[in-house]
Amino acid sequence: MQKEILAQAATQARGLAIDAVHACNSGHLGLPLGCAEIGAALYGNGGLRYNPAEPKWLNRDRFVLSGGHGSMFLYTWLHLSGYELKLEELKNFRQLGSETPGHPEYGDTVGVEATTGPLGQGIGNAVGYALSGKRAAAKFNTAEHSIFDQHVFALHGDGCLQEGVAKEAIAFAGHNGLDNLILIYDSNDVTLDAMAVQTQSENAEGYFASQGWDAVTIDGHDIAAVTEAILAAKANDNGKPKVIIAKTEIARGIPQVAGTSGGHGEGGAKFADEAREGLGLPKEHFYVSDEVRAFFAEKAEASKLAYSEWEATFKAWSAANPELAAELDVAVKGEVPADLLSQIPEFDAGTKAATRASGGTVINAVAKAVPQLITGSADLYGSTKNYIKDGGDFSAKEPAGRNIWFGIREHAMGAICNGIAYDGIFRASGATFLVFADYVRPSIRLASLAKLPVTYIFTHDSVGVGEDGPTHQPVETVSGLRVIPNLDVIRPADAEETAGAFAAAISRTDGPTALILTRQNVPAQDSLSVSERREGVLKGGYIAKKESGELKLILMATGSELQHAMGAAEQLGDGVRVVSLPCFERFERQSADYIESVLPVSCAARIAVEAGVSSTWGKYVGLAGKTVCIDRFGISAPGDTVMAELGMTADNVAAVAKTLL
Repeated sequence: MQKEILAQAATQARGLAIDAVHACNSGHLGLPLGCAEIGAALYGNGGLRYNPAEPKWLNRDRFVLSGGHGSMFLYTWLHLSGYELKLEELKNFRQLGSETPGHPEYGDTVGVEATTGPLGQGIGNAVGYALSGKRAAAKFNTAEHSIFDQHVFALHGDGCLQEGVAKEAIAFAGHNGLDNLILIYDSNDVTLDAMAVQTQSENAEGYFASQGWDAVTIDGHDIAAVTEAILAAKANDNGKPKVIIAKTEIARGIPQVAGTSGGHGEGGAKFADEAREGLGLPKEHFYVSDEVRAFFAEKAEASKLAYSEWEATFKAWSAANPELAAELDVAVKGEVPADLLSQIPEFDAGTKAATRASGGTVINAVAKAVPQLITGSADLYGSTKNYIKDGGDFSAKEPAGRNIWFGIREHAMGAICNGIAYDGIFRASGATFLVFADYVRPSIRLASLAKLPVTYIFTHDSVGVGEDGPTHQPVETVSGLRVIPNLDVIRPADAEETAGAFAAAISRTDGPTALILTRQNVPAQDSLSVSERREGVLKGGYIAKKESGELKLILMATGSELQHAMGAAEQLGDGVRVVSLPCFERFERQSADYIESVLPVSCAARIAVEAGVSSTWGKYVGLAGKTVCIDRFGISAPGDTVMAELGMTADNVAAVAKTLL
């Protein structure tokens, strides 16, 4: 009976996908039709542990659809299995305001674990989820009570595996023994343009084995075989992640395009009526039988029982471990101490240090106050300075470690940090040189879209890097990051601003933050108190030097160039205000009155100073102002020499200012 009802569910899932794509004449039919039996095994045959009534159950199995173009697969099975996703939403697929957008979006649809669209990202997200699960188990489980033992699944196709981010993440997962991770490879030998043989000849089992994974190949249309492979993978905690290579036929159910590249997108939708008839479906569109409804209703009740059993264990664990329970509660709620700034020790007056070095001091103070903070680096801890002392190194042998060694895998670092953030227990941060930010950029963009509180630590921020030359001098990168919606970009000027920057990043819960730090030493600014400067960073901008007499000119600067603005102001004398603007985004979230108090509209004479391109300063400079920026690539020479050669000096700022006075 179960085999028969699961087969019916797979057929009806195909029908729902066909109807939804046909209705809007847009979408991707290949994966939802080709993987229908995989969905039946996952959601209907015990493959996934889930509870639709508690979609954020801490110990649920996580499912990520890495091939996000096949979103109707996920929407269909969430609907059938009892999540709060009504049939009407399937009918509104890809329509304005629906809960079924074109690709799965975290926060828009209950049961969606990650925003997936760019191929390969979902594999990296799943690795992050698995890392988080391993660390949660190591940190919170006790000998008496196990509250974390979930598995993480990701469904992907050939396209995901061709993306470099996936290969980086797979290597990381194998090296770190993430045996709670199970990939299901929709291996249909087709990509969008052509048959896969046109672009790949990899032996999948051999590849995964070489990366330290267990691999098995099965018939992806045999529900029993899929179920057996999933249950075997879940039962085997041998220190290796698992991949189930499911051989499938793309767009199965539409003979005109099945098994061809034409079946990838909506090309088969025009054959909808013939396909539905061939599948044995009635003429009624968006059809789900009473038998299938009843079957999944029973599954939902059974899942409530499993949840209740876990809940009893969780309550017993909480009673026995009140400190751990309190820590977990704070972590899940995303709370940080209200007095975090005061828990970061003040720096000695007159400190001259690179903000990357100051950041190393600050992150260790923050780590003591925020135990859920974990950090990683792309083989650059010695340069990015973000290692948590006494935090231990995450590994298969030490999954509770707080320092993640990503290796030279910036793409995967970004996607994995996103996965950790999606899981919502630990606060993830990752570091590399700013010039490599574009390797992380797709993940940053998705974190911004999904409102994930990830912290990116980018050091070696300007032409001050020096001798490495223009290849390592990221003149355009800060502006490139500033244009990403919902990303806070903070470029602190000295040690105390760095303290404010880290506090701002860790306190933020509705999106990511990029911290932009120097390699070269910068002087401490002492015109204001420590608390005023730190609080100024939280506001994104503040008056660093008040003018004497009538305001005639405003010098604006960020990062290492604030010193030059301050020096120029001293040369220019009365009427010159210096404004530190470490974070445009935070500044623009302040009240209109505060913004006016810092940058009054009445003062049109303004100069922006930054060792990078001028493009994002226009809104502050206006038509009457000027910039002292670097609208060209850098030079290979000592950092101070490069800065002077490209006009990053107090004398040059003063000279430009005199043309406005």
